[in-house]
Amino acid sequence: MPATVKMVLDTLHANGYEAYAVGGCVRDSILGRRPDDWDITTSALPEQVKAIFGRTVDTGIQHGTVTVLVGGKAHEVTTYRLDGEYLDGRHPEDVTFVSNLEEDLKRRDFTINAMAYNEEEGLIDLFGGVEDLERKVIRCVGDPMQRFSEDALRIMRAVRFSAQLSFGIDPDTIAGIIRLAPTLEKVSAERICTELTKMLLSEHPNYLKVAYEAGITRIVLPEFDAMMQTPQNHPRHMANVGEHTLMSMQAVKNDRVLRYTMLFHDIGKPLCRTTDEVGIDHFRGHNEISADMAGQIMRRLKMDNDTIKKVKTLVYWHDWMGEATPKSVRRLIHHVGADLFPLLMQVKNADTMAKSERYRVEELQYNILVSRIGDDILRENQCLTLKDLAVNGKDLMELGVQKGPGLGEILQMLLEEVLEVPEKNDRDLLLDIVRSHLEL
Repeated sequence: MPATVKMVLDTLHANGYEAYAVGGCVRDSILGRRPDDWDITTSALPEQVKAIFGRTVDTGIQHGTVTVLVGGKAHEVTTYRLDGEYLDGRHPEDVTFVSNLEEDLKRRDFTINAMAYNEEEGLIDLFGGVEDLERKVIRCVGDPMQRFSEDALRIMRAVRFSAQLSFGIDPDTIAGIIRLAPTLEKVSAERICTELTKMLLSEHPNYLKVAYEAGITRIVLPEFDAMMQTPQNHPRHMANVGEHTLMSMQAVKNDRVLRYTMLFHDIGKPLCRTTDEVGIDHFRGHNEISADMAGQIMRRLKMDNDTIKKVKTLVYWHDWMGEATPKSVRRLIHHVGADLFPLLMQVKNADTMAKSERYRVEELQYNILVSRIGDDILRENQCLTLKDLAVNGKDLMELGVQKGPGLGEILQMLLEEVLEVPEKNDRDLLLDIVRSHLEL
């Protein structure tokens, strides 16, 4: 237990109040993980906590939470409480402060998150949290229907914890999830996105299939359901679009942009599937459709513009199979961007690893060759964008080019020359090309 946490607990005890570390920090400590945050629950009322500690912030005082600042660390201290009615399926209308730890713990979501600890009394586990950790199972505290009716987001949290911890879900808990999954419509897009992201960044992004089977994605990501129902009868594939997507997410590192790219890279396939006369499926143009759909979905989930831009770019170019030559790869990097090119190659490798083994070696060898060519281009700082050109707009205007659209067109012409032959990125040579152009 960190010294600052111990100090907060000891101070509350010295003033006559009960206090415990509670929730995820206790769970993670038992699992041998380093907790990100240490939350504290206490019998002291918020105003009493504020009176005891000199530096506090009212972060959620209406719900009994005061943030205590100690030695540069911030710890949330929350009074034992009972929640009132959840009329919106997300937030209690009011809370009632209580003096009993058991009453506070029984309102929590899952048994593994309903344990408390201090050094004087040791572990307080009233609902079998340790046993469920040993059994590797996510189980609601009390009646799952009540827990999920109180807060619909707990439905996604159950699957998210399952993915993060590699746990199964208790049968009664999964039954409650299936029954109440439609209530996720009440939850804000931002909160859905937070839980989805945590799930995708876990060691098991493929547990999204659990969310599909439980009816969760039908509410929060219906496009994924369509993928799970779209076959890929093609020699290069061994699974339907959804299963392929799950495998590809598992095959790439747990980076936000990469995992979302793999989630969306084929999301347009259900809309453009055609089957030829011999029964082979084709998905022409799916990269462009997938990029557009990815943008729409990420905006629906209220994701940031930078992530949206990067994911859309990677989705659009994920299926690129141009010639493995410097000329061709230079143009690819020009379109994708030097910063995203290494990520694109990781995307292509993950996509390949989720395809039929029959063609896997061939595609991986191609990816390796393209990656090596691209690395050489980037290492040599070859010209890939207008700002890399050895001349600029001012140079052209000094030759008599008028400011306006024509200026941009000439600069673009020069960039095309340099992308074709990088050695042409020489100031004098480019100016000669401009002079010849003006004469014509």
